[in-house]
Amino acid sequence: MQPMASSPKPPQATTRAAAAAGSDKPSSAARLTRDDWLDAAFRAAIEGGFGAVRVLTLADTLGVTRGSFYWHFADHAELVNALIDRWYQRELKMGERLLQGQPQDPLARILRILEGAIAHSVEEREFDRFELALRSLASKDSAVAELLEKVDQNRMKILHDHYFQLVHDEEKALELSALFYLAVVGSHQALNRPSASDKMSDYLKSIIARHLVHAVQPTA
Repeated sequence: MQPMASSPKPPQATTRAAAAAGSDKPSSAARLTRDDWLDAAFRAAIEGGFGAVRVLTLADTLGVTRGSFYWHFADHAELVNALIDRWYQRELKMGERLLQGQPQDPLARILRILEGAIAHSVEEREFDRFELALRSLASKDSAVAELLEKVDQNRMKILHDHYFQLVHDEEKALELSALFYLAVVGSHQALNRPSASDKMSDYLKSIIARHLVHAVQPTA
């Protein structure tokens, strides 16, 4: 009897394994996970934009040859897509958490969004820097531009719904949500400067609240 043939590997897996076998030891590849590469790519993006997300550069940073990369990704494009998708999935989860346990008062809900947005910019500054790099990439990549437009629309819709419950006027709710969103985005850029301080974040939060929340007159 002839020995049973082993099951063929998927082409992508074969390519990755072959590349890794020729460029790196399996033990080196096993030490690194897919998330290790994504974390390194994230750091590169926030420090130098997406142009700095290069396989060889990341391999040097991680202390391996690029063969380890092909155990986890087919090519550079798959790495970038996975990196962007990981950020997008995080944004979706943040949006879900924001909607949980919302107070009934729409004014209180808007203030809660403002508090969270400014706190996010101070405590998780790296994600703001990543989003800035992503928006720069969007000027050259239509798929990324479409994704960011979807993110912006989701954020604006939450704001619009809260404002509409407050003023009961569609046009005014759209204008207020747009102004609020632009103010928060501008605050994020200001708070990403080296000179940013807690005093500045408190100031920005206070003027947004004063003019775009407390100054809004509720209507029946």
